Amino acid sequence: MRLDVDRPVLVAVAAGGALGALARYAIASAGPGSVWTTWLINVSGCFLIGVLYTLLPRLRPQDRLLRPLLGTGVLGGYTTFSTATVEVYQASPRTALLYLAATLVGAILAVAAGSAVARIGTP
Repeated sequence: MRLDVDRPVLVAVAAGGALGALARYAIASAGPGSVWTTWLINVSGCFLIGVLYTLLPRLRPQDRLLRPLLGTGVLGGYTTFSTATVEVYQASPRTALLYLAATLVGAILAVAAGSAVARIGTP
C-alpha cells in the first residue's frame, strides 16, 4: 500500500518532534519528577501553541513548513498528554481528579493567554 505523503512536511514534523521530545526530556529530568512537572510542560506547551498559531498566519502566511515544524513537531513532541493520562490513572482518586481538572483548565487558559499575548502589538 502506498501512502501519498508530502515528504518535506513529514521531515519537518519528524525533526521538530525530535527537538520537542528532547526539550521535554531535559525539563522532566531537571524537575522534581512529579505529576506537576508534566503539568508544567503541558501548560507551557499550550501557551506556546497559542502564541504560535496566532502569530504564524500574520507573520509567515506563505511558509507551509513552519507550522508543521513548530506546531505539530516541536510542540507536539514537547507536550505529553499521554503521560498525563497515565499519571491520572496511577494517582489516588483525589489527586487524579485535581490533576485532571488542573490540566484541562490550565491547558485551555494557557492557549488563550498565549494567543492574547501574541496579539499585543501585532496588526
